[in-house]
Amino acid sequence: MFSIGTLTARLVAVSVVWIAAALIAGGFLLAGLFHAHVERSFDRRLEILVEALVAVTDAETGAQGVIRVLGPQGDPRFEQPYSGLYWQINEGAKVRLASPSLWDRTLALKKAPVKPGPEGVPVRRYQLAGPRSQTLRVIERDITLEDGGPTLRYAVAGDLAEVEAEFRPFMVTLVWSLSALGLGLLAAVLIQVYVGLKPLDRLRDALGRVRTGRAERLEGNFPSEVRPLVDELNQLIAHIGDVVERARTHVGNLAHALKTPLSVLANEAERADSPLADAVARETAAMQDRIGHHLARARTAATAGVLGQRAELAPVLDGLSRALRKMYADKTLEIDVTGDAATGGAAFSGDAHDLEEMLGNLMENACKWAKGQVRVTARTAPGARLAITVEDDGPGLKPEQRDIVLARGQRLDETVPGSGLGLAIVSEIAGLYDGKLTLGEASLGGLSAVLDLPRAADR
Repeated sequence: MFSIGTLTARLVAVSVVWIAAALIAGGFLLAGLFHAHVERSFDRRLEILVEALVAVTDAETGAQGVIRVLGPQGDPRFEQPYSGLYWQINEGAKVRLASPSLWDRTLALKKAPVKPGPEGVPVRRYQLAGPRSQTLRVIERDITLEDGGPTLRYAVAGDLAEVEAEFRPFMVTLVWSLSALGLGLLAAVLIQVYVGLKPLDRLRDALGRVRTGRAERLEGNFPSEVRPLVDELNQLIAHIGDVVERARTHVGNLAHALKTPLSVLANEAERADSPLADAVARETAAMQDRIGHHLARARTAATAGVLGQRAELAPVLDGLSRALRKMYADKTLEIDVTGDAATGGAAFSGDAHDLEEMLGNLMENACKWAKGQVRVTARTAPGARLAITVEDDGPGLKPEQRDIVLARGQRLDETVPGSGLGLAIVSEIAGLYDGKLTLGEASLGGLSAVLDLPRAADR
């Protein structure tokens, strides 16, 4: 299903790429937005602490002015050494007062650009290294004392690890959520591709039924997108059938047009008694045999491989056996038909007339040469094949004679009636169906002819 180059693999691959790209982009966007939100919230808390610090401090003017903290600074961590939350009041670069959490350290405040804070109050925002080398976020505000006093810098700093600690659980949840969403979307894509391409599987099965002869046209309920293709294929199948039928008609007409004059010549030659008449009769008979051979070959070449051809094996074998028993009643032949394919409903994937001609030639040849027994064994073979063996208890053929008979249809014994082309015709017809005829020595003592043919699928 997912072989490289299949339509399913292409659809799934494109969908996976787009889903992955969308989820990754969406993940980065959500992570960025949430991180910015957490930083803004953190800055806002620091700004509130700056306001609280300003509110609880008292500063005296003058060179020896004293700065005092008159109440709680807004967070108990300001009292804990190195807690990660600090405040500091500077006069220029001089540290005037610092939170107990700084212990014996001070913050090296920077000169940063002023930006509007809450309610338009100008503040500075920047980062610097803390007492334990942690990264601190600093919010700083300038306060100018009354009566021309100095400008004091109120700064509150917080450890940015708090931001990361708040951001990390969100990222874990986001990754798991997007992963689950991606798997769900992938499952939806697989279901969509499976359901969407299912009509093509039904179309393939319908074509298989036509090809194996189980149906004459494509049948089934197909969606509107596939229906035009189905209609075109049905028209093509019907057209092929018409072409084959016209070819058969032309072959029959040609056979009738040629055989009638030859029959007249043969009849006239029989009435005359001269060397010329004997030659005409002999050559006329040869011409009739050759015409029959080549017309049969042309008809087979036109029908071999046509869609929908199917010929049941058992009825053909039964009919030929009955006919040959009557034809050779004087020889009291015993004709046995055995094998699983002979009675098991096996079928030849080809034209019924061609099957009758091949088996008829082989079985008739066996009856001509048999002393008293002919055996036909039909079995199914691996690879959707039929193996039909025709044996007799006659004189058989030597290995070198078998090749001659199959190659040219040469007669090796003029005492038995017939043209001698039967085995060659069978070999040529079988070859047109990607089959073959093999001659050997039969277990009965005579000739063994093994016919390998394509087998039609079961209905």
